[in-house]
Amino acid sequence: MSFGTAINCMDGRVQLPVIDYLKKRFGVRYVDIISEPGPNLILAKQTDRNAVASILKRVELSVLTHQSKGIAVVGHEDCAGNPGDKEQQILHLREAVRILGQSYWSIEIVALWVDLKGRVEEIS
Repeated sequence: MSFGTAINCMDGRVQLPVIDYLKKRFGVRYVDIISEPGPNLILAKQTDRNAVASILKRVELSVLTHQSKGIAVVGHEDCAGNPGDKEQQILHLREAVRILGQSYWSIEIVALWVDLKGRVEEIS
């Protein structure tokens, strides 16, 4: 079995597009979903220590137990948990990737943006 990890918004509009994208992107059969409203904002700002700790604990479980081949942090258009525009959310995505990279430097970490039509864009 092969796994990837998605730190995704709880918004149901973005779940399937992200899963489908990551299966192809990382060449995996399954995607562990770590779901929070606006996870890119939570990780970037680090103000809700409990939420950050919860996300990181679940990432660790996915990486250690399922030997995740890659991690994605997701932001999306019209997010209730992170109401920032695309440019602001991209800044949050990049910071979240940087923070995750401090602990998971040996695993590929990507930032994804999903629009209202379900199109997934990888942010460099």
